[in-house]
Amino acid sequence: MKLHDLRPDEGATKRRKRVGRGISAGQGKTAGRGTKGQGARSGPNKGAYFEGGQLPLVRRLPFKRGFTNIFRVEYQEVNVADLAQRFNDGDTVTPETLAAKGLIKKAEEPVVVLGEGDLGVRLTVKAHRFSKSAQQKIEAAGGSVHTLPLLLKGARATVKKLPKEQVARLRAQQAE
Repeated sequence: MKLHDLRPDEGATKRRKRVGRGISAGQGKTAGRGTKGQGARSGPNKGAYFEGGQLPLVRRLPFKRGFTNIFRVEYQEVNVADLAQRFNDGDTVTPETLAAKGLIKKAEEPVVVLGEGDLGVRLTVKAHRFSKSAQQKIEAAGGSVHTLPLLLKGARATVKKLPKEQVARLRAQQAE
């Protein structure tokens, strides 16, 4: 057998349909596209979006792309390993001291202490939130954990969820 003897199997290949080559070919004149209309024209046809003039499904659905939770609290994260590096034994850690040491950007924003790393020093840590592992590591090292109240800001402060007296009391606590 030589290269010129090679042929595809019987029925494996099919001749292409030559459309628009006269009426005797069977696909002449309109070349199988029917008469007139969008499908008969050249260029990109309707596409997946078009539904024959009916309002497409994408446009029938409400224009909703998720939502923004106006009550979301953005915390500044600090790991236990960072505290061990920057603070000495017996120090008190507050948002102000964290900002002074460059671990967070703003002392006014809420702080969360996360449990990544090891803590070998005894610290008194004051933050707005603690992960369970961070709390365990701080207490295991002989330190203590104090949760600070969250400042009422933005939508949380304006929403009428709390009675006015309670909001006034919370603001007075935050001012201290």
